[in-house]
Amino acid sequence: MPMTDEMIFLAGGEFLMGCADEYPEEAPARRVSVSGFWIDVSPVTNAQFGAFIDATGYVTLAERPPDPALYPGVSPENLVAGSSVFSPPAHRVDPARGVVWWAYRHSASWRTPEGPGSSIDNMPDHPVVHIALDDAQAYAAWRGKDLPTEAEWEFAARGGLDGARYAWGEEFTPGGIHQANTWQGAFPNENLLTDGFARTSPIGAFSPNGYGLFDMIGNVWEWTADWYSETRAAAKPCCVPSNPRGASEEESYDPTHAALAIPRKVIKGGSFLCAPNYCRRYRPAARHPQEVDTSTNHLGFRCVRRADA
Repeated sequence: MPMTDEMIFLAGGEFLMGCADEYPEEAPARRVSVSGFWIDVSPVTNAQFGAFIDATGYVTLAERPPDPALYPGVSPENLVAGSSVFSPPAHRVDPARGVVWWAYRHSASWRTPEGPGSSIDNMPDHPVVHIALDDAQAYAAWRGKDLPTEAEWEFAARGGLDGARYAWGEEFTPGGIHQANTWQGAFPNENLLTDGFARTSPIGAFSPNGYGLFDMIGNVWEWTADWYSETRAAAKPCCVPSNPRGASEEESYDPTHAALAIPRKVIKGGSFLCAPNYCRRYRPAARHPQEVDTSTNHLGFRCVRRADA
């Protein structure tokens, strides 16, 4: 496959998108096709994002105080720059009873991923995190690129293994070897670290997929260009959809939070927090909604450049 500018060209084609027997939002499994495109070999790294900041002076969303007009009813003292950081509880909790392992930390950002006192000085080759949608789009525009659609992302993640459960085949840890940076143990308090990493891992710590792409699964979630919807249209028997897109922005709002209407995009790939007992989203078909104004220490991105652009 051709490779240039830290990107690989994928010729596109037809593949089985989605999954019928995991999380309901992944269904239905259906055949679609995508046109050829270039895609970043890895998630955007701290070094790459730092070059963007140095060249443009851009300030990420996590580094800006939130606009009070967008968050009616929120106390002014809580409208401070920061981001969400994974903070594991000291004891076992039932994940089904609510998320108790996230803390909004003042001054947490891509520069200080764990909050004040942390840094990325020794992590230039780790994926950049605490990236909101606007941040990812600004970097992509600076590079003359775009975010991948959900279909493009999933096609790339599968690495040519059409219909396989994982990006590397049907077995999660073939031969007992970890293929991605995920969680081992009982999430959220027991992390056995058998893959060697408690948080992000450097690019190249795990083998690339069949297309030569690193960290399509695990390490950090990745933004896509598509609006999220819980349901997706079934494939039509007459034809294979070409370059399918997601829902409309209006359809992406979370119906359980109608008072705070923030659109959501599809994120893909899972992260170092995905565990068998909680979040089995370390698969190409897996998908999750992410509010566009939100950043976390397990959320990054990679870019594409379409062949017809």
